[in-house]
Amino acid sequence: MSLGLYDTATRSVRLLTMLRPGHVGVYVCGPTVQARPHVGHLRSAVVLDVLHRWLLASGLQVTFVRNVTDVDDKIIHDASHDDEPWWALATRMERAFTQAYDAVQVLPPTATPRVTGSIPSITALIERIIERGHAYSSGGDVYLSVRTVEGYGALSGQDPDQLKASNKTVAHGHTGEKKDPLDFALWKAAKDGEPSWPSPWGPGRPGWHVECSAMAVDHLGEAFDLHAGGVDLVFPHHENEVAQSRSAGHGFAQHWLHHGLVTVPGGEKMSKSGTSTLVEDVLAVVRPQVLRYAPGAGHSRSALEWSPQAVGDAEAAYGRIETFVRNATDATRDVTPGEPKAD
Repeated sequence: MSLGLYDTATRSVRLLTMLRPGHVGVYVCGPTVQARPHVGHLRSAVVLDVLHRWLLASGLQVTFVRNVTDVDDKIIHDASHDDEPWWALATRMERAFTQAYDAVQVLPPTATPRVTGSIPSITALIERIIERGHAYSSGGDVYLSVRTVEGYGALSGQDPDQLKASNKTVAHGHTGEKKDPLDFALWKAAKDGEPSWPSPWGPGRPGWHVECSAMAVDHLGEAFDLHAGGVDLVFPHHENEVAQSRSAGHGFAQHWLHHGLVTVPGGEKMSKSGTSTLVEDVLAVVRPQVLRYAPGAGHSRSALEWSPQAVGDAEAAYGRIETFVRNATDATRDVTPGEPKAD
C-alpha cells in the first residue's frame, strides 16, 4: 500500500507511513453539537469517509476516531437562550448529525468519544502538563504557557512574536489571569448556572483544545498516524493540540491532513453563526447519493462554493455516472468472465 497525502506540517506530499505495520490510527475532529448539521459539516464527513474506505479496501486495519464536543460555550449559550438543558440540546443535535451521516452512507467510526465522558482523561493530561512545567493554575483556571513550548507555530506557519492575542480574560469568562497573552485555557473555572466537574484546581470544565488531545491519546495512544480536519482548524485548534501533546511528552500525530471548506457565494465560509444550508433541507429536494457526491466532487484541499448551480451540476454529474454504469452493466450482462464480447 502506498498513499501520498499532503501534510500540513511539512507543506509537502508525503507517503502515509504507519507506526504499526498494517494498522492505521486516524483521529478526526468531529462536530460541536450545538445546532443541526449543514453542508460544510457533511463535506468533512464525506472527504474523510473516502479516505477511510480507501484504507480499508487496501487491506489495512483502521482505527478511525471521530470525537463529539458535547459541552461548549456555544452549546451552553444556545441552550440557555431556548430554555433547554444543555445536555438535552447536545443529545438532540448529535442525533441529527448521526442521521445526516447515515443518510449519505458515511461509515461509522471505530470510536466516538465525547467530552463529557472523557473528563478524567482530560484532567490527568492537564496534571501531566503542569508537572512538566508547561502550564499553571490561576484563579481556578489552568493555562498552557505557550512560550515554554519549543516550535509553537510550526504547524500553522505562525510566528509567536507576530501573533496578536488578547488578555481579556474576563470577556472570555475566565476568572484567572494569564502570564502571557498567547497562553490559552486548559481548564475553565466553574461559573454560576453552567455545567462543571471536580478537578484538582476546583470545579470547572475543559478548554476546547485539550479535549481532543486527551481523547486522541485515549483511543490511539501517545503517537498515532494521522490527524485530520478542516483547514479552519489548523490555527489555533490543531496548533494548540500539538503544543499540549508535546508539553505532555507525547509524539502525537505523525501526519496532518486538512480539507478545504464549503463557502457561500461571495466566498464566506458556511457556518452555524453565518449563512448555512442545512443537510435536512438539501435532502428534501435531492437524493442522498447526490448530496454525498457534491461535497466530495472537487479537490479535497480546495474550497467548494455551495449554490443552486453547484447542486444542479452535482445532479447532472451523478446522473452521467448512473447512465454509464447502467449501460456498462447492460453491455456485459451476457459476457462470460474472461471472454471478450464482440460488437
